[in-house]
Amino acid sequence: MVRHLLAGLTCLLLGGCSSVSYYSQLASGQWQLLQAREPVAKVIADPTRPQVLREHLAQSQKARTFASQQLHLPDNQSYRLYADIGRPYVVWNVFATSEFSLLPQTHCFPIAGCVAYRGYYTQGAARGEAALLQLRGMDVSIGGVEAYSTLGWFNDPIMSSMMRWGDERLATVIFHELAHQRFYVKDDTEFNESFATFVEQEGTRQWRAARGLAPASESTLKQRDQFIQLILDTRSRLERLYAQPLAAVAMRQAKAAEFERLRREYRQMRDSQWGGDPRYDAWVNQPMNNARLLPFGLYDQWVPAFAALFRREGGDWLRFYGAVEQLGRLPVEQRKLALRQLVSGDV
Repeated sequence: MVRHLLAGLTCLLLGGCSSVSYYSQLASGQWQLLQAREPVAKVIADPTRPQVLREHLAQSQKARTFASQQLHLPDNQSYRLYADIGRPYVVWNVFATSEFSLLPQTHCFPIAGCVAYRGYYTQGAARGEAALLQLRGMDVSIGGVEAYSTLGWFNDPIMSSMMRWGDERLATVIFHELAHQRFYVKDDTEFNESFATFVEQEGTRQWRAARGLAPASESTLKQRDQFIQLILDTRSRLERLYAQPLAAVAMRQAKAAEFERLRREYRQMRDSQWGGDPRYDAWVNQPMNNARLLPFGLYDQWVPAFAALFRREGGDWLRFYGAVEQLGRLPVEQRKLALRQLVSGDV
């Protein structure tokens, strides 16, 4: 009976049961995840469980306590539970755009708002959806996701899909996902993800300092920022290209040239500035299309604005969250104006 109630609740939260098979797999997948949960403390105390797993989870709980006590993130059972899901990703997200557009195909739900993807709990289902979209001439990309947040509707567990990360990476994801539980604005992905990314970055800096560790390598952060900027520059050029009145054949040729330019500029940057570090080679060498560029910019567009807001509030987390909530209540255009003013230093 609980499973049927969950299915009904999921349909209600996600916008009705017009696509029964899709919502059914969402309900079933979430139900299985809930059923797999067990207290982290129980796993750590069980000598029959792998020692590496127990040690990793023990470190995660130190970060989880720090998140609530020092970062003032929600103090609940999220990430104090563990779930062995038996697969490398918890969901596979399908992104899609038109052939000559960077606007995503969006899907809107009453609680989460509009998002630029559809999630599937099996890779086969995601591939099936992607194939149907490709038959319609759309650019499609599938991305595996190791973790996600239910925004506080359920107590989210640490999943076995997250166990491939190091201790610090796991801590940063816990900070990020709890930030979504702390505050979330419907229909504004850039705001939500940039806010959570800032909390993740500043939280990680404070977490390292609390353990007496040096700040993270500046070269690694610089490489990440340079790579993201390379993708954003490519997006800007493609947007200008798609606005031109070109025939389809000419547009395809110009589009392919832009993706080849991206690869060429990446290799130049890697070899001349990074000493040949190949960390992004696998991503760059895969087939390119518009859909693969969608996630870039969403997670960090307004991070400088939130960093400025945190400084303005004297590094006080509670005052910072209060200011974030005030921003979130503004109409969307006023909110974006306020964020731009924070970046420029006009506030």
